[in-house]
Amino acid sequence: GAAVTDRWRVGANLATTANAALGVGAILYTLAGNPLWAMLLIGCGVGFDGLDGQLSRRSRAPPSVFGRVADSVADAITFGAAPAVLIGFHTAQRSIWAPYTEIAAALALAYLVAAVARLVYFTLRAYERKDFLGVPTPQSALAVIVALLFHDVPGFQTVQPIGVLIGVAVLSVLMVAPIPYPKIRRGAPLRWPMVVTAAAAGLALVPLQFRPAAGSPLYDLAYGAALVMLVGVALYYVVGPFTVPRSAPRGAGSRT
Repeated sequence: GAAVTDRWRVGANLATTANAALGVGAILYTLAGNPLWAMLLIGCGVGFDGLDGQLSRRSRAPPSVFGRVADSVADAITFGAAPAVLIGFHTAQRSIWAPYTEIAAALALAYLVAAVARLVYFTLRAYERKDFLGVPTPQSALAVIVALLFHDVPGFQTVQPIGVLIGVAVLSVLMVAPIPYPKIRRGAPLRWPMVVTAAAAGLALVPLQFRPAAGSPLYDLAYGAALVMLVGVALYYVVGPFTVPRSAPRGAGSRT
């Protein structure tokens, strides 16, 4: 039928599949001892998640239940399970993290449960809202990446393990808290800041794969981009709720 052969729908499903594959890859890279590659794949997953939405909105067919469920499953893998594995099975700075192993595992589980809970709620009840309730999982995953970047990378190290873990606890609460956050749709006040944040994630994570020496151009590029990423994520968390129109109807509207 048209819903199956619609090229935009097919493209959206392929983007969703790529997102899920990147999440699986991120988990495997973390377990193999390369968290920086895992962070890069999660960041790429954010891009494919956005592409999925763009392609889906171009389709003339109404949103399908399959597409909505598949998107949530992919998000659960890439923005729920993969960051949780990064937190719970930290494979960089092992000696520093040794005293926090049990706490990290517990908070990783809490993060995963919160991410899955909000995705289930979105899939079943909130997919037609004009805004999000709670912080969406892609932004939560980006926040985890920022925290770990400023802990893991030599020269960036300004965040101690306890700071990372407190941040994870706060993220877990914010994902399920009834606080409105905006969707990054066309015309949204935070659309371009978040586009810049996503680009900064790539500019930070790609150079770091080459382990640049401190003070080198690649290192300075990565550090500057990481700072931009930090500001962008903080902007969404702090300013985001104030950009949601208070007059927006609750539980009604098109999926965007």
